[in-house]
Amino acid sequence: MTRPALIGDIGGTNARLALVTPGAVEPQHILSLPCADYAGLVEAVRDYLARVEHSGELAPREACLAFACPIRGDRVTMTNNPWTFSRAEVQGLLELTLFKVINDFTAQALGVPHVAEADRIEVQPGEAAPHAARLVIGPGTGLGVAGLFPGRHAWIPLPTEGGHVTFAPTDEREQNLLRHFRNRYGRVSVERLLCGQGLHDLYLAHCSLKGANPVHASPAEVTAAADVDPLARDTLLRFLKILGDVCGDAALTLGARGGVFLCGGILPRLLDWLPQSRFREAFAAKGRLGAYTAAIPVHLITAHLTGLLGAAEALHNEEVQ
Repeated sequence: MTRPALIGDIGGTNARLALVTPGAVEPQHILSLPCADYAGLVEAVRDYLARVEHSGELAPREACLAFACPIRGDRVTMTNNPWTFSRAEVQGLLELTLFKVINDFTAQALGVPHVAEADRIEVQPGEAAPHAARLVIGPGTGLGVAGLFPGRHAWIPLPTEGGHVTFAPTDEREQNLLRHFRNRYGRVSVERLLCGQGLHDLYLAHCSLKGANPVHASPAEVTAAADVDPLARDTLLRFLKILGDVCGDAALTLGARGGVFLCGGILPRLLDWLPQSRFREAFAAKGRLGAYTAAIPVHLITAHLTGLLGAAEALHNEEVQ
């Protein structure tokens, strides 16, 4: 029997684990395990393998796991849960001959080429240039930004910290928003606005500027109320407009003529609002380079398994260390 490899996409709350057969990227035996139920990574993996009956002689000897935290050196410390581990120690305890650890947004980027057409929704039409960089960007807990380049033999991920570039207002409303956020944070990065908490903070800022009392206590409440609450509606539309600005700027910086791919957990919930927003207008509004950005195709990724697809891609991708 062919021995499978272990792949995973692990965040602050859940560890999504799966198996993949050699040479394939399609995940099998997918389980999502609450991180809080386990003392650490090894315990979660062992429980997963027992559940899917792939322990002992069937246990994987290769693994690629993506984590929602910076990846540097041997020690990995999760940002939003208490797990911390030595890569070498985990490799030994799980008896792995190959153990790759990558950032979760690197996995998102590497997964995009493997997403089915049915899970891509066109936001802006255009023709992708062959052999050109792609931009993968998405608001979630933070704002993930990564590049992807088609190498000679494999996809080459280009990790970035593009979510931390400075927020640049483009109209009077955003000048006022910048002053509001600067009073709270000092320097204002685009991630301060373009993430889950940022969406709620943006709502609170709109309330403050309008002299209104906030009534929604979470990003989910703001989104749910947007059909009936003008301030919630303004917040969502402004969020998407600013995202268009930032995506256009990042596409220019990266030279992303291969396309822009929007991902993450927030945007699929705002799908109905995208056409009503100024996202496309802001994406293309780049002065002398407006025609450049207006020609770049933009798609929204709705697949839930993109990170797992990326981990499977990374497993034997020599461009990913």
